[in-house]
Amino acid sequence: MATVRSASLAIAFTLLCSAARLGAQSPAFGLGHTPKAEELKSIDIDITPDGQGLPPGAGTAAAGKDVYTRRCETCHGPTGKEGPQDVLVGGKGSLATAKPQKTIGSYWPYATTLWDYIRRAMPFDHPGTLTPDEIYGATAYLLFLNGIVGERDVIDQTTLPKVAMPNRNGFTADPRPDIGQRPKK
Repeated sequence: MATVRSASLAIAFTLLCSAARLGAQSPAFGLGHTPKAEELKSIDIDITPDGQGLPPGAGTAAAGKDVYTRRCETCHGPTGKEGPQDVLVGGKGSLATAKPQKTIGSYWPYATTLWDYIRRAMPFDHPGTLTPDEIYGATAYLLFLNGIVGERDVIDQTTLPKVAMPNRNGFTADPRPDIGQRPKK
């Protein structure tokens, strides 16, 4: 699994560390400060494909249905197929057709990426407001709607990285030498 942090986090971390080494003061303007440990920790929220960084918590599709109905349905429809925003369910076998449908079940290679995306960006009008249990539940529900997990399967920091997404092997590893090689599973 990839152990490289997301590019945006790496850039932010590099800038903060550089600021710390330089005393964090802009000589011309006297702005900035050396970042505190809690400031660095607050931006270190990425989740890697192997699940590193997932917080404690758990959910099932049965519990996640309530979260989806309250917080997701308005944008993605009652079954995740209607929209008006992105369609989340369906599309299996459509990627090689003239009208590919890139959904959670047809395109996404890692279930952990889904959890991370929901945590950072959803719901659209109030991102970052769901608890870890709500995120695990919503993730389980979306995986269930796509036929990937069962309705009562417990999704948590141990089980989520083990979810076998249908398109897990549909991507090509980045061959650039500065990116590093991913361990083979």
